[in-house]
Amino acid sequence: MTSAERREHILQLLRQSSQPVSATTIAQKFHVSRQIIVGDIALLRAANEKIAATPRGYILESDVPPGEYRVIIAVHHNDSQIEDELTTIVDNGGKVLDVTVEHGVYGQISGLLRVGSRYDIQDFLARLKSSNSTPLSELTGGIHLHTVSFTSSEDRDRTLAALTEKGYMLKQLETNEMNL
Repeated sequence: MTSAERREHILQLLRQSSQPVSATTIAQKFHVSRQIIVGDIALLRAANEKIAATPRGYILESDVPPGEYRVIIAVHHNDSQIEDELTTIVDNGGKVLDVTVEHGVYGQISGLLRVGSRYDIQDFLARLKSSNSTPLSELTGGIHLHTVSFTSSEDRDRTLAALTEKGYMLKQLETNEMNL
C-alpha cells in the first residue's frame, strides 16, 4: 500500500467511526509506526481535511448537525471546580466540545474536549493528572470559553441557568440560531 492509499484508508476509517480513533490504533491497523500516522494526519490536514485531535484520538469534524444547538460561553472558575463545571453541563444535557483561552502573546489557544458524560469527565481529569499538565484556563486566571452542544433549547437554557446559579457563567457569546 502506498502512503497516499494509506491516507485515503485513514480517512475512510475516520468517516466510519463514531468515536475518536487513536494514532496507535490506526498505526496497528496499517502496520506502521504511530509517528507515520501523525505525519499522515498532518498531510491530510494540509489538504484541507477537517481532522481534529481529541484527548482520545482523531475524529472528522463536521458542520453543526441538524437539530443540534451550539453556544459559546465564557466561564470562570478555579482548578478545583473543573469537575463541578463539566458535571453541571453534562448533567443538564450538554456536551463540552472544546476549551479556548486568550493568551496575551499567542492569541487564542484551543483544545478539543468532546466531554458528554460523567465517564468522559473522569477520563479527562485522569488524563490531565497523569500527564502532569495544567488546564488551559490556568493561563488566564480561570477565565475561558467553551463551545457546548445540546439536542434541545430546553437543555441549553437549563444548563446556562445552572452555570449562572453556580457563579461560573460570565457571558454567552454566540449561538447557532438557525437550529433554534
